[in-house]
Order: sequence, then C-alpha cells, then structure tokens
Amino acid sequence: MSITTPVRRYLSSSEAANYLNVSQSMLAKRRLSGDGPRYSKLGKRVLYEIADLDAWIADRKHSSTSEYVRS
Repeated sequence: MSITTPVRRYLSSSEAANYLNVSQSMLAKRRLSGDGPRYSKLGKRVLYEIADLDAWIADRKHSSTSEYVRS
C-alpha cells in the first residue's frame, strides 16, 4: 500500500504571487479594488485556490492590443 501526498488546493499570498509571477503588493491592491482573483480569509490569513488563480488568468486573455483602446 502506498501513501499518496494530497494535492494542494490553496496557496498563501506569497505563494499565489509566485504562482502568478506578480508581487504580493499587486495582489493586495487587487483585493482592495475587487479586481483580483477570488480568495478566502481565515482570520488574518488570505488563501487563494489554485483553480481561482487559473480562472482569473483565463478571464484576462486577449487576442489583440486594440481591445485596450478607450474612447
């Protein structure tokens, strides 16, 4: 019988920042503005589900830079 290591579902703020290759400060600012990935709060601890980080990235896919043109 082999013991398997459970798959991690949640990352701390610093781990999430590393996963996304952004700063912890950027994640904190996005939490404040409501424009960041979904997160959970346990006391003072902020946790990000990996699936939510992946979904947040996927929602920001663009096929053209002209999508950023403002009128």
